[in-house]
Amino acid sequence: MSEWVTSERQAERERIRRSRGRRTASIATASTVVFVVLVAWVVTRSPGWPRVEETFFDFGQFREALPDVLSGFLLNIKIFLIAEPLILIVGLLVALARGIRTPAFFPIRALATLYTDIFRGVPTILVIYLVGFGLPALSLQGIPTDLATLGIIALTLSYGAYVAEVFRSGIESIHPSQVAAARSLGLSHAKTMRFVVLPQATRRVVPPLLNDFVSLQKDTALVATIGPLEALRQAQIHAASTFNYTPYLAAALLFILLTIPMARFTDHLAARTRRRRGA
Repeated sequence: MSEWVTSERQAERERIRRSRGRRTASIATASTVVFVVLVAWVVTRSPGWPRVEETFFDFGQFREALPDVLSGFLLNIKIFLIAEPLILIVGLLVALARGIRTPAFFPIRALATLYTDIFRGVPTILVIYLVGFGLPALSLQGIPTDLATLGIIALTLSYGAYVAEVFRSGIESIHPSQVAAARSLGLSHAKTMRFVVLPQATRRVVPPLLNDFVSLQKDTALVATIGPLEALRQAQIHAASTFNYTPYLAAALLFILLTIPMARFTDHLAARTRRRRGA
């Protein structure tokens, strides 16, 4: 069997494509370097730069605050890792509840709709305040008193509403003919959702879900408003004692190091999804 041989015309096209790609990358890199240098020159030549450098870019303060901020950042990661699976579970259950059409289950569908309307309308920081200070004030047996746990509950309630809508949009994007075909084969509604609808819907909503979790990584800092010693709170303690805001820069850099890889991974998945649909 003869091997596939690339024609001269196809080889020339590939060579031109590679050449254009290298030229585009070179132009983009050069323009980026020029822009960064220009911005840095404008900022460092501004009249107030010495004061800003002393207040926000003090390397000594950065080095002193970094261990405490890093230890607090580990709590942010812990909150994120616990809240993320809880949010997925809550969001999926609420999305499924909103999709129930049986009249007998109307109260469940109404409660799911009310939940998404309320928690999408209330700012996350207010939810954290209400849960962090409201639940302990009830003095009920079994109510958690750990501030980090209360923060996880608040983030789960807030983000669960957004994720529920993401799941619902993915479920509704599946063509009704697939549901009808599954039911005609004898599958129940539950099995149709489990084996036919949800696998396809989940693949479609992965990029928007990852975007929500990028936001969740940052919003774990809001838990500092009720007192846990996470990265932002540790930075606040150092800034209050030294009247220098460099510890905030340390916290910001840690969050950036965590969110940028997730953001790029999200972009990669979104681009791959577009290529698949285009193909």
